[in-house]
Amino acid sequence: MSVKPEPASALFAGPFALATLSAPDGPAFPALVTPDGRALDLRDAFGDARLTTRDLLERWETALPRLRDLAAGADLPRTAVPELRVHAPVEPRQVFQSGANYRQHVIDLHVAHRAPGDDRPEEERRAEAAEIMDRRAAEDLPYVFIGLPSAITGPYDDVVLPAWARKPDWELELAAVIGRPAHRVSVEEALDHVAGYTIANDLTDRATVFRRDMPQIGTDWLRSKNAPGFTPLGPWLVPTASVPDTGDLRLTLKLNGETMQDESTKDMIFDVARMVSYASQTARLLPGDLVLTGSPAGNGMHWGRLLRDGDVMDASVTGLGSQRTRCVAEAVR
Repeated sequence: MSVKPEPASALFAGPFALATLSAPDGPAFPALVTPDGRALDLRDAFGDARLTTRDLLERWETALPRLRDLAAGADLPRTAVPELRVHAPVEPRQVFQSGANYRQHVIDLHVAHRAPGDDRPEEERRAEAAEIMDRRAAEDLPYVFIGLPSAITGPYDDVVLPAWARKPDWELELAAVIGRPAHRVSVEEALDHVAGYTIANDLTDRATVFRRDMPQIGTDWLRSKNAPGFTPLGPWLVPTASVPDTGDLRLTLKLNGETMQDESTKDMIFDVARMVSYASQTARLLPGDLVLTGSPAGNGMHWGRLLRDGDVMDASVTGLGSQRTRCVAEAVR
Protein backbone atom coordinates (compact mmCIF):
# COMPACT_ATOMS: atom_id res chain seq x y z
CA MET A 1 0.00 0.00 0.00
CA SER A 2 1.18 3.56 -0.53
CA VAL A 3 0.25 7.17 0.12
CA LYS A 4 0.76 9.67 -2.68
CA PRO A 5 1.50 13.37 -2.33
CA GLU A 6 -0.79 16.21 -3.22
CA PRO A 7 -0.50 17.39 -6.86
CA ALA A 8 2.04 20.14 -7.48
CA SER A 9 2.25 22.77 -10.21
CA ALA A 10 5.69 21.48 -11.22
CA LEU A 11 6.99 18.14 -10.04
CA PHE A 12 10.69 19.03 -10.35
CA ALA A 13 13.16 21.50 -11.83
CA GLY A 14 14.05 21.42 -15.51
CA PRO A 15 12.34 20.12 -18.66
CA PHE A 16 12.30 16.43 -17.73
CA ALA A 17 13.33 13.76 -15.24
CA LEU A 18 13.63 9.98 -15.32
CA ALA A 19 11.43 7.61 -13.37
CA THR A 20 10.62 3.95 -13.07
CA LEU A 21 6.88 3.40 -13.34
CA SER A 22 4.36 0.63 -13.87
CA ALA A 23 0.72 0.23 -14.72
CA PRO A 24 -1.38 -1.58 -12.09
CA ASP A 25 -0.15 -5.18 -11.99
CA GLY A 26 2.19 -4.48 -14.91
CA PRO A 27 5.98 -4.65 -15.24
CA ALA A 28 8.12 -1.67 -14.31
CA PHE A 29 9.49 0.45 -17.12
CA PRO A 30 11.76 3.48 -17.49
CA ALA A 31 9.93 6.71 -18.22
CA LEU A 32 10.62 10.27 -19.17
CA VAL A 33 8.46 12.54 -17.03
CA THR A 34 7.73 16.19 -17.74
CA PRO A 35 7.04 18.75 -14.98
CA ASP A 36 3.32 18.71 -15.78
CA GLY A 37 3.15 15.11 -14.56
CA ARG A 38 2.98 13.18 -17.82
CA ALA A 39 5.14 10.17 -18.59
CA LEU A 40 6.56 8.70 -21.80
CA ASP A 41 7.40 4.97 -21.86
CA LEU A 42 11.05 4.88 -22.94
CA ARG A 43 10.94 1.23 -24.00
CA ASP A 44 9.07 2.30 -27.12
CA ALA A 45 11.16 5.40 -27.70
CA PHE A 46 14.44 3.46 -27.55
CA GLY A 47 13.07 0.32 -29.22
CA ASP A 48 14.06 -1.98 -26.35
CA ALA A 49 11.39 -3.95 -24.50
CA ARG A 50 13.82 -4.80 -21.69
CA LEU A 51 15.17 -1.28 -21.18
CA THR A 52 15.72 -0.08 -17.59
CA THR A 53 16.71 3.26 -16.15
CA ARG A 54 20.10 1.81 -15.32
CA ASP A 55 20.55 0.83 -18.97
CA LEU A 56 20.06 4.48 -19.88
CA LEU A 57 22.69 5.50 -17.33
CA GLU A 58 25.08 2.93 -18.80
CA ARG A 59 24.89 4.87 -22.08
CA TRP A 60 24.28 8.28 -20.52
CA GLU A 61 26.42 10.35 -22.92
CA THR A 62 24.40 9.20 -25.93
CA ALA A 63 21.06 8.76 -24.15
CA LEU A 64 20.94 12.28 -22.69
CA PRO A 65 20.65 14.13 -26.06
CA ARG A 66 17.93 11.71 -27.11
CA LEU A 67 16.04 12.31 -23.87
CA ARG A 68 16.21 16.07 -24.42
CA ASP A 69 14.69 15.64 -27.87
CA LEU A 70 11.95 13.39 -26.52
CA ALA A 71 11.10 15.89 -23.79
CA ALA A 72 10.57 18.55 -26.46
CA GLY A 73 8.40 16.30 -28.64
CA ALA A 74 4.78 17.23 -28.05
CA ASP A 75 3.24 14.62 -30.37
CA LEU A 76 4.36 11.52 -28.48
CA PRO A 77 1.79 9.54 -26.42
CA ARG A 78 2.09 10.12 -22.70
CA THR A 79 0.31 8.87 -19.60
CA ALA A 80 -0.61 10.88 -16.51
CA VAL A 81 1.70 9.83 -13.66
CA PRO A 82 -1.17 9.52 -11.09
CA GLU A 83 -2.48 6.60 -13.18
CA LEU A 84 0.79 4.72 -12.63
CA ARG A 85 2.75 3.31 -9.72
CA VAL A 86 6.00 5.14 -8.99
CA HIS A 87 8.96 2.93 -8.02
CA ALA A 88 12.46 3.90 -6.93
CA PRO A 89 13.90 5.62 -10.03
CA VAL A 90 16.92 3.31 -10.36
CA GLU A 91 18.18 -0.04 -9.09
CA PRO A 92 21.81 0.56 -8.10
CA ARG A 93 24.48 -2.10 -7.84
CA GLN A 94 26.17 -0.18 -5.03
CA VAL A 95 24.96 2.28 -2.41
CA PHE A 96 27.51 4.53 -0.75
CA GLN A 97 26.11 6.04 2.41
CA SER A 98 27.70 8.77 4.46
CA GLY A 99 27.47 10.02 8.00
CA ALA A 100 28.48 13.04 10.01
CA ASN A 101 28.34 15.39 7.02
CA TYR A 102 26.12 18.18 8.37
CA ARG A 103 27.66 20.26 11.10
CA GLN A 104 24.62 20.82 13.29
CA HIS A 105 23.45 17.23 12.85
CA VAL A 106 26.75 15.83 14.10
CA ILE A 107 26.65 18.06 17.15
CA ASP A 108 23.11 16.88 17.94
CA LEU A 109 24.01 13.19 17.53
CA HIS A 110 27.17 13.57 19.59
CA VAL A 111 25.08 14.94 22.43
CA ALA A 112 22.29 12.36 22.03
CA HIS A 113 24.62 9.33 21.91
CA ARG A 114 26.13 9.88 25.33
CA ALA A 115 28.63 7.13 26.07
CA PRO A 116 28.04 5.13 29.26
CA GLY A 117 29.66 6.94 32.17
CA ASP A 118 30.06 10.25 30.27
CA ASP A 119 28.57 12.75 32.73
CA ARG A 120 30.01 15.90 31.17
CA PRO A 121 27.61 18.82 30.64
CA GLU A 122 25.97 19.19 27.25
CA GLU A 123 27.87 22.38 26.39
CA GLU A 124 31.19 20.58 26.79
CA ARG A 125 30.14 17.68 24.59
CA ARG A 126 28.83 20.08 21.91
CA ALA A 127 32.14 21.92 21.92
CA GLU A 128 33.97 18.61 21.55
CA ALA A 129 31.83 17.68 18.52
CA ALA A 130 32.52 21.04 16.85
CA GLU A 131 36.25 20.55 17.34
CA ILE A 132 36.10 17.06 15.83
CA MET A 133 34.27 18.37 12.75
CA ASP A 134 36.73 21.20 12.24
CA ARG A 135 39.57 18.71 12.29
CA ARG A 136 37.78 16.36 9.87
CA ALA A 137 37.04 19.15 7.42
CA ALA A 138 40.68 20.27 7.47
CA GLU A 139 41.91 16.71 6.84
CA ASP A 140 39.35 16.14 4.02
CA LEU A 141 38.17 12.76 5.25
CA PRO A 142 34.44 12.14 4.63
CA TYR A 143 32.85 9.20 6.39
CA VAL A 144 31.50 6.75 3.79
CA PHE A 145 30.17 3.22 4.28
CA ILE A 146 28.22 0.67 2.26
CA GLY A 147 24.45 0.17 2.12
CA LEU A 148 22.42 -2.60 0.54
CA PRO A 149 20.34 -2.13 -2.63
CA SER A 150 17.76 -4.45 -1.06
CA ALA A 151 16.93 -1.71 1.46
CA ILE A 152 15.62 0.57 -1.29
CA THR A 153 11.90 1.05 -1.76
CA GLY A 154 9.67 3.41 -3.72
CA PRO A 155 8.98 7.04 -2.76
CA TYR A 156 5.34 6.38 -1.83
CA ASP A 157 5.62 2.83 -0.49
CA ASP A 158 4.90 1.92 3.11
CA VAL A 159 7.97 1.55 5.31
CA VAL A 160 7.81 -1.52 7.52
CA LEU A 161 9.30 -0.90 10.96
CA PRO A 162 10.88 -4.21 12.09
CA ALA A 163 9.74 -5.51 15.46
CA TRP A 164 13.34 -5.48 16.68
CA ALA A 165 13.91 -1.79 15.75
CA ARG A 166 13.36 0.05 19.02
CA LYS A 167 14.45 3.52 17.85
CA PRO A 168 13.72 3.91 14.11
CA ASP A 169 14.67 7.37 12.87
CA TRP A 170 14.47 9.38 9.65
CA GLU A 171 17.42 10.82 7.70
CA LEU A 172 16.53 12.88 4.65
CA GLU A 173 19.42 13.10 2.16
CA LEU A 174 20.44 14.38 -1.25
CA ALA A 175 21.59 11.43 -3.37
CA ALA A 176 23.88 11.68 -6.39
CA VAL A 177 23.31 9.12 -9.15
CA ILE A 178 26.40 8.03 -11.07
CA GLY A 179 26.27 8.23 -14.88
CA ARG A 180 29.87 7.41 -15.84
CA PRO A 181 32.21 4.93 -14.13
CA ALA A 182 34.39 6.72 -11.60
CA HIS A 183 37.58 5.37 -10.09
CA ARG A 184 40.15 7.59 -8.40
CA VAL A 185 38.69 10.75 -9.85
CA SER A 186 39.67 14.16 -8.53
CA VAL A 187 37.28 16.58 -6.85
CA GLU A 188 37.42 18.71 -9.98
CA GLU A 189 36.41 15.73 -12.17
CA ALA A 190 33.85 14.16 -9.83
CA LEU A 191 30.67 15.91 -10.96
CA ASP A 192 31.38 14.95 -14.59
CA HIS A 193 30.57 11.40 -13.46
CA VAL A 194 27.20 12.30 -11.92
CA ALA A 195 24.12 11.92 -14.13
CA GLY A 196 21.64 13.49 -11.75
CA TYR A 197 20.15 13.68 -8.29
CA THR A 198 17.29 12.18 -6.33
CA ILE A 199 15.85 12.08 -2.80
CA ALA A 200 16.74 9.41 -0.25
CA ASN A 201 15.42 8.88 3.26
CA ASP A 202 18.14 6.76 4.87
CA LEU A 203 16.32 5.34 7.89
CA THR A 204 18.34 4.26 10.89
CA ASP A 205 17.50 2.27 14.00
CA ARG A 206 19.43 4.26 16.59
CA ALA A 207 19.24 1.45 19.13
CA THR A 208 21.43 -0.82 17.00
CA VAL A 209 23.96 1.67 15.60
CA PHE A 210 26.56 0.75 18.21
CA ARG A 211 27.59 -2.76 19.22
CA ARG A 212 27.30 -2.54 22.98
CA ASP A 213 28.30 -6.22 23.33
CA MET A 214 31.60 -5.49 21.53
CA PRO A 215 32.17 -1.71 21.75
CA GLN A 216 35.67 -2.04 20.31
CA ILE A 217 34.09 -2.94 16.93
CA GLY A 218 32.09 0.27 16.81
CA THR A 219 29.11 0.76 14.50
CA ASP A 220 26.80 -1.90 13.04
CA TRP A 221 25.43 -0.33 9.85
CA LEU A 222 24.12 -3.65 8.50
CA ARG A 223 21.57 -4.04 11.27
CA SER A 224 20.78 -0.39 11.91
CA LYS A 225 20.27 0.78 8.31
CA ASN A 226 19.55 -2.08 5.93
CA ALA A 227 16.18 -3.58 6.76
CA PRO A 228 14.01 -4.03 3.64
CA GLY A 229 12.44 -0.70 2.73
CA PHE A 230 14.68 1.39 4.99
CA THR A 231 15.76 3.59 2.06
CA PRO A 232 12.79 5.21 0.30
CA LEU A 233 14.19 6.62 -2.95
CA GLY A 234 12.89 9.06 -5.54
CA PRO A 235 10.49 9.80 -7.03
CA TRP A 236 12.55 11.31 -9.85
CA LEU A 237 16.09 11.25 -11.17
CA VAL A 238 16.66 14.88 -12.16
CA PRO A 239 19.61 15.47 -14.54
CA THR A 240 22.52 17.56 -13.32
CA ALA A 241 21.81 20.33 -15.86
CA SER A 242 18.57 21.07 -13.99
CA VAL A 243 20.35 21.21 -10.61
CA PRO A 244 23.34 23.45 -11.39
CA ASP A 245 24.15 24.27 -7.75
CA THR A 246 23.92 21.55 -5.12
CA GLY A 247 25.49 23.88 -2.57
CA ASP A 248 22.23 25.53 -1.56
CA LEU A 249 19.33 23.09 -1.78
CA ARG A 250 16.68 22.96 0.92
CA LEU A 251 15.98 19.60 2.56
CA THR A 252 12.66 19.46 4.40
CA LEU A 253 11.06 16.54 6.20
CA LYS A 254 7.69 16.70 7.89
CA LEU A 255 6.37 14.08 10.30
CA ASN A 256 2.57 13.99 10.34
CA GLY A 257 2.60 17.53 8.96
CA GLU A 258 5.09 18.93 11.49
CA THR A 259 8.44 20.13 10.17
CA MET A 260 11.32 18.18 11.71
CA GLN A 261 14.19 18.75 9.27
CA ASP A 262 14.59 22.03 7.39
CA GLU A 263 18.16 22.78 6.39
CA SER A 264 20.27 23.86 3.43
CA THR A 265 23.06 21.81 1.90
CA LYS A 266 25.21 24.82 2.80
CA ASP A 267 25.62 23.09 6.17
CA MET A 268 27.47 20.17 4.54
CA ILE A 269 31.02 19.63 5.71
CA PHE A 270 31.99 17.87 2.45
CA ASP A 271 30.13 18.83 -0.74
CA VAL A 272 28.89 16.42 -3.41
CA ALA A 273 32.08 16.56 -5.48
CA ARG A 274 34.24 15.74 -2.47
CA MET A 275 31.97 12.87 -1.45
CA VAL A 276 31.99 11.30 -4.93
CA SER A 277 35.73 11.78 -5.31
CA TYR A 278 36.42 10.27 -1.89
CA ALA A 279 34.27 7.18 -2.50
CA SER A 280 35.98 6.66 -5.86
CA GLN A 281 39.44 6.56 -4.31
CA THR A 282 38.67 3.08 -2.99
CA ALA A 283 35.76 1.75 -5.03
CA ARG A 284 34.86 1.83 -8.71
CA LEU A 285 31.57 3.70 -8.92
CA LEU A 286 29.26 2.33 -11.63
CA PRO A 287 26.36 3.85 -13.58
CA GLY A 288 23.24 3.83 -11.44
CA ASP A 289 25.14 3.71 -8.16
CA LEU A 290 24.06 6.05 -5.39
CA VAL A 291 26.22 8.35 -3.30
CA LEU A 292 24.16 9.56 -0.35
CA THR A 293 25.54 12.77 1.08
CA GLY A 294 24.42 12.76 4.71
CA SER A 295 21.46 14.12 6.62
CA PRO A 296 20.97 17.51 8.29
CA ALA A 297 19.90 18.32 11.83
CA GLY A 298 16.40 17.51 13.01
CA ASN A 299 16.34 13.75 13.35
CA GLY A 300 14.14 11.92 15.81
CA MET A 301 16.94 11.58 18.37
CA HIS A 302 17.16 15.37 18.48
CA TRP A 303 13.43 15.77 19.04
CA GLY A 304 13.09 12.79 21.37
CA ARG A 305 10.43 11.38 19.03
CA LEU A 306 11.17 8.25 17.00
CA LEU A 307 9.06 6.68 14.26
CA ARG A 308 5.87 4.82 15.17
CA ASP A 309 3.19 2.78 13.45
CA GLY A 310 1.00 5.08 11.33
CA ASP A 311 3.46 7.96 11.05
CA VAL A 312 3.59 9.68 7.66
CA MET A 313 6.81 11.29 6.43
CA ASP A 314 6.75 13.97 3.72
CA ALA A 315 10.21 14.70 2.38
CA SER A 316 11.33 17.19 -0.26
CA VAL A 317 14.53 18.60 -1.74
CA THR A 318 14.64 21.77 -3.83
CA GLY A 319 14.05 20.93 -7.49
CA LEU A 320 13.84 17.17 -6.94
CA GLY A 321 10.19 16.81 -5.98
CA SER A 322 8.82 15.13 -2.88
CA GLN A 323 8.11 11.70 -1.44
CA ARG A 324 5.55 10.50 1.08
CA THR A 325 5.90 7.29 3.05
CA ARG A 326 3.82 5.79 5.81
CA CYS A 327 5.28 3.71 8.63
CA VAL A 328 3.72 0.33 9.35
CA ALA A 329 4.75 -1.76 12.33
CA GLU A 330 5.82 -5.29 11.49
CA ALA A 331 3.30 -7.85 12.64
CA VAL A 332 4.66 -9.81 15.58
CA ARG A 333 4.69 -13.53 14.85
